[in-house]
Amino acid sequence: MIHHVSVGTNDVRRAQAFYDPLMRLIGFRLIKASPTAIHYGASDIAFSLETPVDGRPASAGNGVHIAFQAPDRDTVRRFHRIALDHGGADEGAPGIRANYNANYFGAFVRDLDGNKIEAVTYTARESFDLLATSKEAPKKDADL
Repeated sequence: MIHHVSVGTNDVRRAQAFYDPLMRLIGFRLIKASPTAIHYGASDIAFSLETPVDGRPASAGNGVHIAFQAPDRDTVRRFHRIALDHGGADEGAPGIRANYNANYFGAFVRDLDGNKIEAVTYTARESFDLLATSKEAPKKDADL
């Protein structure tokens, strides 16, 4: 079993601005932050971004990517859109990847440091979240 995964970043604040909305979308929260690292998870740390301890610039690994499990296809689409809206680079639009599995629905992006990340689901269900498919934004307390 994997305890956690860490990838490098050259700018922790910029990485946090990119990852905060993505991690919230998949059910992770910011557990710990410092000037050199940010750590996300549901209850324990599962995913971290850190400046390299050796002092050299962070670089993305060739052939490395991290796949985050999504509950449904709409979440995969939203993950991809939010990542692009926050400066990520498209590495594969949301869709079926039949070469992996007939039910593999994923989307790939590169973060601001070049790390390749993915949201994936095997479910055919479009959405578990009624608010996610609503055209109306949820009302704020001040609007009630």
